[in-house]
Amino acid sequence: MNLDNLLTIANDSGGTLYLMAVLMLIALTVIIERTRHLLNMQSAGESLMQLLRQDPHLKSENAKALMQKFQDMPHTRIIKILDHEPLSASQESVADHLEEALMHEVPMLDKSLWMLDTVITLAPLLGLFGTIIGMFNAFSVLDDIQNAASQVTGGIAEALVATACGLLIAMIGLIFFNWLNTHVRVIVHQLETLKVMLLNRRAGQQRH
Repeated sequence: MNLDNLLTIANDSGGTLYLMAVLMLIALTVIIERTRHLLNMQSAGESLMQLLRQDPHLKSENAKALMQKFQDMPHTRIIKILDHEPLSASQESVADHLEEALMHEVPMLDKSLWMLDTVITLAPLLGLFGTIIGMFNAFSVLDDIQNAASQVTGGIAEALVATACGLLIAMIGLIFFNWLNTHVRVIVHQLETLKVMLLNRRAGQQRH
């Protein structure tokens, strides 16, 4: 199948194949951007939690350098909440402030994933719409009795390309959507764990 045939099929689908190409581009953009961002965030969370285990007070030069390196990460913003809490503050008050900060951070983790979710839902429907339009075109040749059978069969086969493309986009999108959501849940768990670690270390400071 050459480029001319592909363009013919795209035109016969009412232009829906062009729209699906745009959907595929959107899906790939979201997948690449979110994958890079979430993997970096998860790695930063692991490093900061390991640092907190080794240096509970985060006073070493290594701790300061790591905090500076990951200053744009939600884990660092959670840790810095304690900078504004006096040591005399109650555990309940500090826990509430940490929870408030965490609730501000969590919705930002799955930013743009709604676009991928929309592509997953829309692509098969758009493919079906393109196939229906292609079927209309295929049956429009019935007036030509001699070649009708072969032209209708070929037209139906070409029309089904739109459905196949829609399903392919949806399957690729669904795999990465679930994979990215798994990483979001891991990062949320990291933030929850970090909150507990900070509260436990603060309680130890108050006892001393």
